[in-house]
Amino acid sequence: MTSLRLPAKACAASHPAYSQILPCEPSAAQRGRELVREVLSVWGLSRLADPATLITTELIANASGHTRCSEVRLVLDRPSPSLLRIAVVDGEPSSLPMLSQASVSDESGRGLLLINAVTDRWGYDLTGPSTDPWGKEVWAELRTEDAR
Repeated sequence: MTSLRLPAKACAASHPAYSQILPCEPSAAQRGRELVREVLSVWGLSRLADPATLITTELIANASGHTRCSEVRLVLDRPSPSLLRIAVVDGEPSSLPMLSQASVSDESGRGLLLINAVTDRWGYDLTGPSTDPWGKEVWAELRTEDAR
């Protein structure tokens, strides 16, 4: 029988993250909102549920409205203790998000304006090799300490 002479040390493997594959269709936003609320509750960040679910709805709506993907990946990430990142990954690197102004009569085109208004920052990253990306990740970040 062996025994440890020194106590084992706990070390963090990485920062908390959660991801889920969803169909790339507008109705998936409802499941995305449910998942976001569940994860934020586990992380003790329920106070961020309203802006986080709005971001999730708009990111999924943009992916389903502007790509031909059959599915997307919703990602919730804590890159630091003071930051929450919400992202949607799709397989269309050529369909990049652009902040634009919708006219009063337009029925769509305000999603990124809403995201821009409620987040600390947002953007996108191409996924895959830089010479031949296979997709993109559109993300938005919320500061967690501002909500306390």
